[in-house]
Amino acid sequence: MNKMMTIGAAALLVGPIAATGALAGDPAAGEENFRQCAACHGIESPDGEVIAQVRPTGANLYGVIGRVAGSYEGYTRFSASMVEAGEQGLVWDEENFLAYLENQTGFLRDFLGDNRARGNMNHRLRGSGEDIFAYLAQFSPVEENLDDTAED
Repeated sequence: MNKMMTIGAAALLVGPIAATGALAGDPAAGEENFRQCAACHGIESPDGEVIAQVRPTGANLYGVIGRVAGSYEGYTRFSASMVEAGEQGLVWDEENFLAYLENQTGFLRDFLGDNRARGNMNHRLRGSGEDIFAYLAQFSPVEENLDDTAED
């Protein structure tokens, strides 16, 4: 229960940070670094604006900041561990996002307390995770995502 309260509090802090633009990373550098993500992930808004072509391998990252992990509607390729992490309250705020990019399997194992937990993503990020977070924050209506998770 304590973990869920901490995650919820951290997620609530993301909204004001994203809204004020006070992110640690550089969105322009993040756009450049996103090329390594684009092999599997894309960014497409709900109204169909394609920012980066969506690939079938990874989930659409539009709105990922503030989203519950493993919960993108219509995407069915999340690992069971990622879905379980979302069910246990994992929300993609800056702290969780950066820790996940650093070591995906280790992050999920620590979060879930399960040494067998695994995600489907196995790419080690080259460059700044902060920059990629700042880039994706531009396409993440954080307040809407947090409102959606409050109803769950």
